[in-house]
Amino acid sequence: MSADIRQRTHELVVRHVEDELRAGRLRVGSRMDGERALAESLGVSRSSVREGIRVLEAMGLIRTAVGSGPDSGAVVVADAAVGMTSALRLHLASSSLPVEDIVQTRLLIETWSVREGARRADQAALRIAGSLLDAADDPDIDAEQFHLLDAEFHVALAHATGNDVVAAIMTSLRGAIHGYVMAAVPELPDWPAMARKLRRQHRNLLAAIQDGDGERAAQLVEAHINGFYRATLPAVTR
Repeated sequence: MSADIRQRTHELVVRHVEDELRAGRLRVGSRMDGERALAESLGVSRSSVREGIRVLEAMGLIRTAVGSGPDSGAVVVADAAVGMTSALRLHLASSSLPVEDIVQTRLLIETWSVREGARRADQAALRIAGSLLDAADDPDIDAEQFHLLDAEFHVALAHATGNDVVAAIMTSLRGAIHGYVMAAVPELPDWPAMARKLRRQHRNLLAAIQDGDGERAAQLVEAHINGFYRATLPAVTR
């Protein structure tokens, strides 16, 4: 069988799952039919079914577990950020996505997010954001862990919007953001001073959102993102 035919047959599996989801016969939490049943109903080989399942798992649509117990097989989970995260990280690593484009996308999404977060005042999400800043205040924290918490803070602000698509996009951007930020850290002349500046910016941003001042929050997040990018431009664009 040619590679083109194998591709078409595994795509039958993907399209079948899409159709089942659209029709409501599959939902988040549903367990999919086993390989043999799918292969027979679709008229494809079990290897094509396995390939289709791997694609769906990479896309974050299903989770698989081996074995024969009640937790085995493929279950629909619909974690949209998983597939986007993998794709973004690979394209960024291949240099097909310029860092400048990632920064511009952040600005577009995050200025809207903080305005909406200030309007909605989702206290649970804002408490999570605050706890991340508390953890980043640890004086012994290294740059790697600091920026992991930094990225999680920005994701938490996206969750405060109540918009699942925006939150998924920010979650998928997290790895790309962390990558370009960590590439810049060794080039900074004074990392502790930069860390203190970022902490102040984070606190001021969160305070503006908690106060319901969306315009102020948008200005602060724009200055925060652009400021770091400009300060580290040679390192992140080389």
